[in-house]
Amino acid sequence: MLNDAELLKLFLPELLIEYFEIVKFEEENQILHIYFEEKNTAPKEFSSLLLQSKGFVPEIMVDDFPLRGKTVKLHIKRRRWTDIKTGNIIQRDWNLIAKGTRMTQDFAEFLKKISRY
Repeated sequence: MLNDAELLKLFLPELLIEYFEIVKFEEENQILHIYFEEKNTAPKEFSSLLLQSKGFVPEIMVDDFPLRGKTVKLHIKRRRWTDIKTGNIIQRDWNLIAKGTRMTQDFAEFLKKISRY
């Protein structure tokens, strides 16, 4: 039997389910808005540094696959950390958005494939 996270991975980008928490969702005018915040887990590539979470970078909004006939808008807030020793700001290098679009990489690839037929 699937747990909640495994079920969500069938509907949403897996990257979001692993590294982000759903903080709220709302439906308005056939548009489903899902709000994500990056989990407060420092990036593994910076595990040797002493980091402190310092809030979020500005939210981005991207389009994703429609669900049950509703448009889906993903609101994503990425976290930033401060290196306590140097004061440098650290954040993960996410490739959430397909280059030149406002939609997830998976959705952009899907649309690209179907436009060939």
